[in-house]
Amino acid sequence: MPIRVLFLFFTLAGAAFCEVKTLTLREAVDLALKQNPDLMLARLDELKARQQVTIARDPFTPKVYAGSGAAWTNGFPANIEGQAPSIVQLRTQWTLFNRSQSYQIAAEKENLRTAQIDSGTKQEDVLYRVAGLYLDAQQAETAQEAARSEVENLSKVLDLVQARVQEKRELPIEASRAKLALERAKNSAESFALDALNAETALAVALGLNPDDRVRAAGEPAQFPIPESEEQTIARAIENSRALKKLESQMQARMLEIKGYRAQRLPKVDAIAQYELFAKYYYQNYFTTFQRNSGQLGASIEVPLLVGKSARAYIEQADAELAKLRIETANTRAQITADLRRAYQEVKRAESARDLAQADLELAREQVSINLAQYNEGRLPMAALEQSRAVESEKYLALYQARNLTERARLNLLHLSGMLETALR
Repeated sequence: MPIRVLFLFFTLAGAAFCEVKTLTLREAVDLALKQNPDLMLARLDELKARQQVTIARDPFTPKVYAGSGAAWTNGFPANIEGQAPSIVQLRTQWTLFNRSQSYQIAAEKENLRTAQIDSGTKQEDVLYRVAGLYLDAQQAETAQEAARSEVENLSKVLDLVQARVQEKRELPIEASRAKLALERAKNSAESFALDALNAETALAVALGLNPDDRVRAAGEPAQFPIPESEEQTIARAIENSRALKKLESQMQARMLEIKGYRAQRLPKVDAIAQYELFAKYYYQNYFTTFQRNSGQLGASIEVPLLVGKSARAYIEQADAELAKLRIETANTRAQITADLRRAYQEVKRAESARDLAQADLELAREQVSINLAQYNEGRLPMAALEQSRAVESEKYLALYQARNLTERARLNLLHLSGMLETALR
């Protein structure tokens, strides 16, 4: 037994023990949105960015600390820190005015917006990959069926040719040619079987399933609509581009950072409040009057006099980042236009190839009809009829491939235009 046959046997035997799920494209998309690993990681990054906003707001949130300063003293009543020893202490402090920190909060909100855009972009990429893998699985399945039909037809051709060779009505080389054609068709069928296995496994992994599972495409072959107006599609893609929105958000964050660095020269105001409950025996030998409850409420004002050169250096760095982001924005706009025009051209090219494959198949089918009529009249041998049917199977396979390339071109166009998720859902 050839090595490739053994490899195919053990591969398919191992696949028999895995779980095979049959899903429609819509079901595959819904499952990917729930548990695709890359998408889940992007959502975790978005969660981290959301919590970073809470961290930046923390200085403006009042915090209360409780404790005790009770201690044994010898001499004037004071604890180790120089404060009066107390039974209970309550202390709170929060920021009332800090313009630099306020700008930092606004910058973190923009960073959160960037993370949300990244999550949306990752979701679009995941849907594009899942739809492409679904097309691969469908193509591999249909190609496998066409290859099996071709093998059946060529097997009949070989039997008929061998019979004619034995009857001395054909040369032995014709049997060799028929056998070679059959082996070539079997090799293609085995290759398509492995392609189907790999495509279904890759689709399962993209959906967040186990690597030993497989997802089989169900229903009619997927067909994707395309927008008719090229110019309107380009304008809408530029307007709704997540890449451009991300760059705009990053620029806004850099500008807020610059404002925050400049605001470091402004004063900062913190509110401070404190309460102590004193023990009488600490003070009865030192003070003529004693009050057990003590409280303070005030503000701490900090006015920067010399802030160093780091703020200026940070501002220049942020300005450089802004300049880079503006260049990237212009380049992204141009790239979106160029990519969409190229995508439309690829769709037209793929559709032309599909139409040509359809015409080629129609010609092969007509030839089969003619050969069948001639065979029924006794004017054509069975081998020639089966050979024409094998050619028809090849044309079917070519048409399936052309349709797959057409849908892939349409899928790419939808992905570049930002309308893929709407088309899939």
